[in-house]
Amino acid sequence: MPTDSCDLGPRWIEFAEIDNVRDLGGLPVEGGRSTRFGVVFRSSTLQQATGDDLAHLTGTLGLRTVIDLRLADEVEREGYGLIAGAAVHIANLPIRKSPQSSLAARDLVPDKTRVDLTELYGLLLAGSGEHIVESVRLIIDPDCRSVLFHCAAGKDRTGVLAAVLLDAVGVPAEHIAADYALTNLRMQRVRDRLDALPSYAGLPQANTGILAITEEVMLGFLKNLHADHGGAAAWLRSNGLSETELEQLRRVLIAD
Repeated sequence: MPTDSCDLGPRWIEFAEIDNVRDLGGLPVEGGRSTRFGVVFRSSTLQQATGDDLAHLTGTLGLRTVIDLRLADEVEREGYGLIAGAAVHIANLPIRKSPQSSLAARDLVPDKTRVDLTELYGLLLAGSGEHIVESVRLIIDPDCRSVLFHCAAGKDRTGVLAAVLLDAVGVPAEHIAADYALTNLRMQRVRDRLDALPSYAGLPQANTGILAITEEVMLGFLKNLHADHGGAAAWLRSNGLSETELEQLRRVLIAD
């Protein structure tokens, strides 16, 4: 299995009140190299982080920039908690189905119990070109690192951005899909935490509907990304990222 060929242990990062944080390092890249540890992290929402959690983020992990993929209404309702007062730059760059989208539940899935996630991810990609490119530009800026990006669960919007980043630098699809599916290990905790918050009440049971997680979903998204756009690197270029910036992304994310 793909997950057996990577050392996944160091990728998980444990916190008291953040459930789904892992390093994008340690994934294989075509050509025999791997992604770099300690540069970019993916996460579920940070709003309930404790003081110790914050100290671990900003101290041990050297966090300088948070890319918040939530919609403006989510941010207004749920806020940032202690992160808001930290010496960290927060960039709200929503991943959404269209630039006009504003309300979280209505934007993502009208019926959270029935959704074609592969189709949803394609719609999120189509509606978020500018913000995904802005996210890449933050990641390649040495003054912004380390960088953490998150949405609510750290699965869908976070999964789309992670997939674009990893595909763009040459991580094989099966490993991107295996990384996506790791959220299964935390989904019950994530679901319980979100369901207690005003913006996300009424979620289905873990691993059903909008909370389902399978490698096949991500493999389908990546297949469509390559069939329709020639892969993430070509998609990023078509949305305004320069070849020089793309090469910088490779240097940042791929270990020497």
